[in-house]
Amino acid sequence: MISRQRLTDEFISLVKIDSLTRQERKMADALLKKLRDMGLKPYEDDTASKIDGNAGNVICHVKGEKQKPALLLMAHMDTVVPGISKNPVIDGDIIKTDGTTVLGGDDAAGIAVILETIKSLMEDKTPFGDIYTAFTVAEESGLFGARNLDLTKIPADYAIILDEGGEIGTVAVKAPHYNRFKVTFIGKAAHAGLEPEKGLSAIMMASRAMADMPHFGRIDEESTSNIGIIKGGQVRNIVCDTCEIEGEVRSISEEKINRYTDEILNHFKKVSEDLGGTVKIELEKMYPGFDIKESDDIISLLKEASAESGIPLKLHATGGGSDTNIINGAGIPAINTSVGMANVHSTNEYIRISDMEKACYFLTAIIKAAYLR
Repeated sequence: MISRQRLTDEFISLVKIDSLTRQERKMADALLKKLRDMGLKPYEDDTASKIDGNAGNVICHVKGEKQKPALLLMAHMDTVVPGISKNPVIDGDIIKTDGTTVLGGDDAAGIAVILETIKSLMEDKTPFGDIYTAFTVAEESGLFGARNLDLTKIPADYAIILDEGGEIGTVAVKAPHYNRFKVTFIGKAAHAGLEPEKGLSAIMMASRAMADMPHFGRIDEESTSNIGIIKGGQVRNIVCDTCEIEGEVRSISEEKINRYTDEILNHFKKVSEDLGGTVKIELEKMYPGFDIKESDDIISLLKEASAESGIPLKLHATGGGSDTNIINGAGIPAINTSVGMANVHSTNEYIRISDMEKACYFLTAIIKAAYLR
């Protein structure tokens, strides 16, 4: 039986652990101990050495009564800033931040729900199939933990990622491909007061390029782009010779993200050359998108769980990325389901205990439905 008090205590203990991106050592150690105390045999992979972090992904096999279909349950260990010395406050059914930091429910709530659900299944001797858990690092900075996860050691048929907000039963079934870029406009330095005509301002080049950028903001119903960082110049009296901008393009459509990215970057190059300068472009295709169809088998599994639990299913598309993108890209059908987090990445973050409790029941129903297949 799901224990509301144990779930609450677990969540509070997790959010009190400092666990910024690439600094998840304390969280990883705590989870290794918690899993061992449950009689399991978790291990930590070598991701830390690959991403210049201090901890790897924590992985565990919870052996079930049958091997197939096997489920992978995932949540991430890292939190965003301000996330040091978090002080959760319980106010009735709500757990909130004290206003000085984030709460860290993103994604301690996902971890707590996974742990409580597995404890409940084991205590109640509820039959279930093979379960794998993966608690990842560096999700917030680019899904680096999931990107370095060795899925050959995790033979899962479906993956349930617990890293979504909204009412319980809300499931992200579409998410965008994501490209990020850095463009360095290169002009020519000169004294701004004595001989400005001998210079070529990289700031001016970047400004003109961005002003006429072919795609910006909401491009269409499934695509966006943005420029988020501009760096240029050192002093006022020198014509700036380099200016960097950093931006992104997202689209659920792979064809569209490739086309929009090419058009944007080709535009920057043309503007630079037309003005007599040059440009250096760095493009990184961070992660693939996914588009789970309602006819797909994993959705049938969720519908069975919805009927079993009485929790309505709400399928939607999201504009953000998560570990779900990586797992789908690796060929394992994966969805991202809500644990009730609200106002994440802000000092107004909160979560309802009743929502985490409900998320445990929904996850339990998914596990039971998988076992009956």
